[in-house]
Amino acid sequence: MDHESNVTTVSLIVPRTARYARMGPEGRAVEQVWLVCHGYGQLADRFIRRFSAVDDGSRLIVAPEALSRFYVSGGSVPYAMNEKVGASWMTREGRDSEIEDQVTYLELVTAEIFEAVDRTLVRFVALGFSQGAGAVCRWAARSENPPDDVVAWGGAIPGDVLQPTLSQRLARARVTLVVGSEDPIANADRTKAHRAELDAAKLHYRFVSYEGGHDVDATVLSSIAADLRPGRQRI
Repeated sequence: MDHESNVTTVSLIVPRTARYARMGPEGRAVEQVWLVCHGYGQLADRFIRRFSAVDDGSRLIVAPEALSRFYVSGGSVPYAMNEKVGASWMTREGRDSEIEDQVTYLELVTAEIFEAVDRTLVRFVALGFSQGAGAVCRWAARSENPPDDVVAWGGAIPGDVLQPTLSQRLARARVTLVVGSEDPIANADRTKAHRAELDAAKLHYRFVSYEGGHDVDATVLSSIAADLRPGRQRI
């Protein structure tokens, strides 16, 4: 006899292990703290190497790894030893919980950093690349310890962050949007539409464009870093 099953979905908060990569000095040698969030399908220990160009002995660079890992090629067989592993910050499934989890996670990471570094003495920069741009912006708009600078590189500032309350909180930081001219994801049409969204939301931001694709360009990164001097006033 056919009948409809009463199925309910229950959410449960569970403890789990997260990891982050770091490089740079410790203690009083730190003048800047950089929190850098990778893109879709990347891992923290690989992504952080892109920041070697600005590892000059004054910057502590910390790369949290997104909580959901997967086999990038799909994992043709269980426990495939040679399959590349990547991580994702979120999907549309369980969206609100995913956002809450990543914000809580990044708050815990930054709290641990500033147990060893005096927040009042350093400039705090948060950079998100590709999918990581959304993670950084959502966290920065909700954080109790916001960064001085937010850099969204090759990725969009999410629409939910552009709502009045959150956009005002994001604006506590100086916001920079960075896009490569040959970026197939943040292409010209998408960038034009996104900038129109930012303007409509009255979000003040700097725009940096460079010749290149969907990657963290070392020369552009060094230029941005040179502009972030300790003690500089927020804009």
